[in-house]
Amino acid sequence: MTGTPHTPHPRHLPRVSRRSLLAGTAASAAVLAAGAGQARAAAGPARLAAVAAQSADGFAGVSALGLNGTTGGAAGPTVTVTTAAQLREYAGRNLPYVLLVSGRIAFDGMITVVADKSILGIGSTAEITGGGLQLGSTTRPGNNVVIRNIRFTDASDDSISVTNRAHHVWIDHCDFSQGYDGLLDIKRESDYVTVSWNHFHDHSKACLLGHNDSYTADRGKLRVTYHHNFFDGTDQRHPRVRFAEPVHVYNNLYRNNRLYGVASTEDAGVLVEANHFENVAHPIYSGYDDSGPGRVVERGNVYVNCGPPQTLGTVVEPRTYYGYSLDPASSLPSTVPAGVGVGVIA
Repeated sequence: MTGTPHTPHPRHLPRVSRRSLLAGTAASAAVLAAGAGQARAAAGPARLAAVAAQSADGFAGVSALGLNGTTGGAAGPTVTVTTAAQLREYAGRNLPYVLLVSGRIAFDGMITVVADKSILGIGSTAEITGGGLQLGSTTRPGNNVVIRNIRFTDASDDSISVTNRAHHVWIDHCDFSQGYDGLLDIKRESDYVTVSWNHFHDHSKACLLGHNDSYTADRGKLRVTYHHNFFDGTDQRHPRVRFAEPVHVYNNLYRNNRLYGVASTEDAGVLVEANHFENVAHPIYSGYDDSGPGRVVERGNVYVNCGPPQTLGTVVEPRTYYGYSLDPASSLPSTVPAGVGVGVIA
């Protein structure tokens, strides 16, 4: 069990190069940087298979619930989609697919993504706007899904909703802004998720984890890793956690977050580790609004022009599930903005 420090103690942690943190992404560069026509012409070659075969770290990489990590649609064919109708059709099929998003796709509402899909943006211009992606329905699970290198804007609801017991989900190198509700919500007994190298900006509610205070079925689920994300002027929910344990929040950059950084509520167990907080009056809360307190441990964080973090109790160590290395929190203001969002792995 993790101990309970009550004051920040930045420590010198072993440096991991950006190349190693982006392990696996280099193989995708030639494919994702190609234009739409080139991607169509190259559908199915070995290099696309290599992109689709890249696997997640953190909780999405854990072997559990019948899956050996998160591989998405690597077992299926590759299809380039350019319209909402195409995206809806292939994302909803009960077969594995690698879907390459080319250009800007606009729609309203949510498109359901069912099991065994990789949805990868081409280059730096792949965008989903007006609507969002819902992983899973009440009858068809959204398990084993990878979403990478896509810009999400102006969603009429959530930009991405991981829900209905979806598990093994990897959301990586995306850009989220200007949604209606949450940018990225994970709820309703979902599990084994990694959220990495994403840019969240120009919105209030970033990342909800846990449906509401009365949805106790989330207890024992919602194991999520958040690492190397940039919470850039977003107000709250980075994440806001209910019931889940352990939740691992490490090596993220927080800047100018008006309401708070991380909130652990309703007896959740959250480890907040080696992050960089700047201009955040309330970097860590235990309990928030009408929600009861959650357990939260912080260690190795840097606080610049911030208030004191709240801590409570002990938390199950993520290392009981997976291994990981840490960048020094002091390095994150330079490495994270350079590494997050779309076009970086392309």
